Amino acid sequence: MAESVDRLFVHCRELVTLAEGPATGARRGAAMRQLGVIADGAIAVRGGRVVATGPTERITRDYRATDELDLSGFVVMPGFVDCHTHPVFATTREQEFHMRCAGADYMAIAAAGGGILSSMRAVREMPLEQLAARTERHLWGFAAHGTTTVECKTGYGLSLVDEQKSLQALQRAAGKVPLTTKRTFLGAHEFPPEYRQDRDAYVRLLCDEMIPTLAPHADYCDVFAEPGVFDRAQSERILVAARAHGLRLRMHADEIQPMGGAELAVQLGAVSADHLGRISDAGIAAMAQSDTVGVLLPGTILFLAKPHYAPARRMIDAGCAVAIATDFNPGSCHTQSMSLIQTLACSQMKMSAEEVITAATINPAFSLQLDHEVGSLHPGKRADLCVFDMPSWRAVGYMFGGNPVVMTVKDGVPLSANVVEQRPDWSSPRGAR
Repeated sequence: MAESVDRLFVHCRELVTLAEGPATGARRGAAMRQLGVIADGAIAVRGGRVVATGPTERITRDYRATDELDLSGFVVMPGFVDCHTHPVFATTREQEFHMRCAGADYMAIAAAGGGILSSMRAVREMPLEQLAARTERHLWGFAAHGTTTVECKTGYGLSLVDEQKSLQALQRAAGKVPLTTKRTFLGAHEFPPEYRQDRDAYVRLLCDEMIPTLAPHADYCDVFAEPGVFDRAQSERILVAARAHGLRLRMHADEIQPMGGAELAVQLGAVSADHLGRISDAGIAAMAQSDTVGVLLPGTILFLAKPHYAPARRMIDAGCAVAIATDFNPGSCHTQSMSLIQTLACSQMKMSAEEVITAATINPAFSLQLDHEVGSLHPGKRADLCVFDMPSWRAVGYMFGGNPVVMTVKDGVPLSANVVEQRPDWSSPRGAR
């Protein structure tokens, strides 16, 4: 007799489960290419969780549901896990983009009132209710692009009261958008104007007041560890203080100049070291022997027209746990499309389609300590799905410039649907002309 479930998703052209590998833990090396693809696949869901996956013929024989969704012709994967974003901001900074395109450097943009401090001023001026509404809109944007789990950083308040407001805005927004969210305190994003001449005083403020006050309202603490921003000693001091108050650690590391950020992240037991455009050989070796995930952000390099993409190929071949993320923010990477990031990871960092799927699902989930919940379609995990209009999972990275996500499913419930007009018949050789 067939077992009763809440919902069946059937006739997926290809169902990418990632269930060939273990349900938890980061995947490295060859394991990043184990996808577990099922042709004409189906998923049985109960209570928002995956009960079983398999060929549609078997799943419909073994399970029954009054709600059955036919996904014929679509490719289905686990929902994206975006583990590096900055969605709590008040205004966009498109004028800076055009200044850069015209040849302006960072100093010229800063002199014109731009940069992180421009976003800081906007956040400080915006009332909490409006900031929460703006952040809610950003979270819905992730959902439209197939992201079901998102890490969200503060970092545009740069004072106790304004970082607290940012965390409150994030909490309110997250309560209205059914995504899984994680909160990161990034008070160490830049030095605010009032502390530009006494940077150590701001570090003391972070360690002695901001972290103790805000730690109960966050999951992680991050720091922009970079020469000219927070140096190695300051970064270590901030992160040690955060760890003492129960926060897990993340780092902006080795983005623009090599500073041993990856090595410091490993030394401190950080869950991630992010950017890594200038990671050293020693940093790669250290990360390969650790559980610190290398979160690579190729969208930022593209947007800023920088030459140094993170050495993903060397990192994967060395055994590092690698993830990719959007770095969605108002100044240096204004995209919420993980599909675009996958294209850049393939074309610019020489990752395979299998690797960028793993790097956008189970590996970032591991960096958020959510690999037992999301990132693959093992039985018992959340039924978070991303439904694509593409001929095959092999088109990941190949198709770019639009949004191939036609539906996002969170906890077994369709959350966001994008209209598809004149969808080609991928089953026909003429459908992909």
